[in-house]
Amino acid sequence: MARSNGKNFRLRVLMEPRHGACYDEILALALATEEAGFDAFFRSDHLFGVDPADRTYRPTDCWTTMGGLARETTRVRLGALVGAATFRTPGLLATIVASADEMSGGRVELGLGTGWYAREHAAFGIPFPDTRERFDRLEEQLAVITGLWRTPTGDETGFSFSGKHYTIEENHTPPRPAQSPHPPIIIGGSGPRRTPAIAARYASEFNGALGGDLRERFAVFARACEAIGRDPGEPRLSAVLPVACGRTRAQAQRRGAVMGSERIRESACIGTPGQVTERIAELRDAGADTVYFHIYDIHDLDHIALLGAEVLPQVTDPALVET
Repeated sequence: MARSNGKNFRLRVLMEPRHGACYDEILALALATEEAGFDAFFRSDHLFGVDPADRTYRPTDCWTTMGGLARETTRVRLGALVGAATFRTPGLLATIVASADEMSGGRVELGLGTGWYAREHAAFGIPFPDTRERFDRLEEQLAVITGLWRTPTGDETGFSFSGKHYTIEENHTPPRPAQSPHPPIIIGGSGPRRTPAIAARYASEFNGALGGDLRERFAVFARACEAIGRDPGEPRLSAVLPVACGRTRAQAQRRGAVMGSERIRESACIGTPGQVTERIAELRDAGADTVYFHIYDIHDLDHIALLGAEVLPQVTDPALVET
């Protein structure tokens, strides 16, 4: 039985299309993910691709597509890794996510971060504050979102919040997600101070982000949990792994070429199912109990099928995959 830190090990698919996607393409990948047996299907929350000069990129709104997938999938969990807190106000985001959660029958998870892509914000007219303010806004957003979700039905006082950036005045009709007390919250990143501190307070799952010393990031997060009296063994610990898997080395290399960025390829596992399995074992040894396969070619559904058939059974007990 595959376990890490006493938790059932999970493999998930994270979609970040190099050139964007339309809804039908996203749906096809989500359905392939579900059919292959993966635990969850996540997507990035971006309006630009990695290359801001790519004029072929087709943007879609993350949570609009999640609402559609909530009705057209049946088992996989759904979410964003991670959403940009700059894109939506907290009361609105709490309602959007709760709506998608109800539509899915309780399968939605909220990944949220500060936002980082300045050019993307400029291209769509979205304000992009400095780093300190973005962290301040993220912390206030999480306080508002969780506060709204946790406010009991019929509460006479309602929910109020007064912060530097957001104010909520006596909300007596807060959004109601299907999950209780609310959908899992994923927070992650490579920052050594504020990211782990905020995650320790609000996260159901801490994501160690891409590249770098994963073991050390998890250790910093554990210390942040201990500092506020939280058991560091409670939250999930996850990692992102760009992957290009092939039955042959040549096939894997062809899939790896689609990633497009040398920085991403440096962090990626490009190889056979056995090599991918070995890389996952390294991430588990570093403390991860959840791994997101970062997929860039969303049209290559055979890639998802291969990973599901040749890698998934090697690292998870099929009996632990919810059906």
